[in-house]
Amino acid sequence: MIQRIQTLYLLAIVALGIALIFLPVVQLVTPEEAAELQIWELTALGGAPLPGLWGLLVTTLLIPVLALVDIFLFKKRLLQARLNIFLLLLCLGYYGVLAIYIWQAKLALGVDWHILPWASFPLVCFVLTLMATRRILKDEALVRAADRIR
Repeated sequence: MIQRIQTLYLLAIVALGIALIFLPVVQLVTPEEAAELQIWELTALGGAPLPGLWGLLVTTLLIPVLALVDIFLFKKRLLQARLNIFLLLLCLGYYGVLAIYIWQAKLALGVDWHILPWASFPLVCFVLTLMATRRILKDEALVRAADRIR
């Protein structure tokens, strides 16, 4: 299990996903015309004065959980590849959910927003998931070729 390179890719996704839970991804700042300067940092756990950030939390939690489950499906390579496709969609869906929350904050609070470098973690997870999927399918092809030889 650990000797396969795709397991290392999936472990990196788990680590990045756990870090993404606690790191701020967007900074909301009141405009310059405002009487007082207020800065909020949006994380998966909340932080901004917006109600209902559960969508971002669920999306952020599912990324490392699914990658961890995916590691232990090493004997079922086709199921592992299908789960990786769902993980790819989830990584892209994270940005959709984040865009909705930024849009809500802009409308409700009238703030400016700045994306922080940690917001790139789902994109890195997307690339790592693509690389892991390619290796999983390569392993499956190798096993099928070995079965044909027998």
